[in-house]
Amino acid sequence: MTPSDAILMQRIVARDQEAFAILFTRYQAQVTENLRWVTRDPVVADDLTQEVFLRVWNRADQWSGQGSFRGWLFRIARNLSLNQLRSQSRRREQPLEMPSLYDEEDEEQPVPGWMIDRAALGPDVQLERAEQRRILQALIDALPEEKREIFQMVYEDEVTLREVAEQLAIPEGTVKSRLFHTRKQLAEAWGRRYGRG
Repeated sequence: MTPSDAILMQRIVARDQEAFAILFTRYQAQVTENLRWVTRDPVVADDLTQEVFLRVWNRADQWSGQGSFRGWLFRIARNLSLNQLRSQSRRREQPLEMPSLYDEEDEEQPVPGWMIDRAALGPDVQLERAEQRRILQALIDALPEEKREIFQMVYEDEVTLREVAEQLAIPEGTVKSRLFHTRKQLAEAWGRRYGRG
């Protein structure tokens, strides 16, 4: 008889390497596939998969046994992939030489669009948008955890509803319902703030 995830986790807490190997074999392909989908980079996904299972080994005692092990495992994968994507965006490579604004022969050449867009937004507009982003993030942060997690997975991580349901081990209908009520709650809170939906 194949041992359940819960039994394997109990054995892993007791440092049973065979139990860990069984769990790794059971979930490694699914975790790697999910991470490849999120990161769009197979090498990074493979590295993150190793990190996910290293955390399972080192922090097995942190799984409370409440909810599914699979959901807990995929939350670890999600958090690690988000951290990876954030660190990538912070250290985006910049070219050593900035593109020339115009050729020496043609002084009438327009300024590139990548410079105009930001310059076109006056300080008032930039300030208002920054304030709106701050308020929206505060509204999202104030959501109950189960709603906030689904909202962030769908709108920030761009995970499909089916994948959210699989990762959280809940029915897809529950995902849709929570997402609907979350959007409604955010729209109402935004409307109270700005007088519109």
